[in-house]
Amino acid sequence: MKIRILIADDHPVVRSGLCALLTSQPDFDVVADAENGELASTLSISYRPDVILMDLQMPVLDGLAAIQRIRAQQPDAKILVLTTYDTDADILPAIEAGATGYLLKDAPPESLFQAVRSAARGEVTLAPRVAEKITRRLTETSRITLTAREIEVLDLASRGNSNNEIAGKLFITEATVKSHFVHIFNKLGVADRTAAVTTALKRKIIRLND
Repeated sequence: MKIRILIADDHPVVRSGLCALLTSQPDFDVVADAENGELASTLSISYRPDVILMDLQMPVLDGLAAIQRIRAQQPDAKILVLTTYDTDADILPAIEAGATGYLLKDAPPESLFQAVRSAARGEVTLAPRVAEKITRRLTETSRITLTAREIEVLDLASRGNSNNEIAGKLFITEATVKSHFVHIFNKLGVADRTAAVTTALKRKIIRLND
């Protein structure tokens, strides 16, 4: 089954380029595109895409507000931010609003393809530069340690549990699980859950199953 995608970006050339790039993949189908967040939220209800590619700076309704509106209407929506902005003020609010991942527009095509597939599975994906940038800022101000809850989340992930399964076992929402992963990625300086588990095992934060 193909991954159905909605593209939200205010630049027509960018939308056309993304459409051409994404449809080059046999498992992708771009079902709609929008030039602002208002239209994106409307089309999201009409088309129910598997993944929404969301720019942040758009007229009428910006990307952050669109993410909040879409997630309020469709809690299970998978939204992947695709933007040129990599400041902390852009990144964390977007993730906390419900974005499934955060990718920069200069990412190689293969990284975009992988991020879309990860988003469709509900996995958080951060651009390596984004994860590195936040980690550098954090390490400059304090010693990084994972909280007890973050370790629990990471341990369950190492045992093969999905975000939904982790949420059920810890009696928290799936959005909270994703937020924990974002902070874990930032603290460990990694871009995905596989790297987070590998790094945590190397640092003996968690251990392999007995």
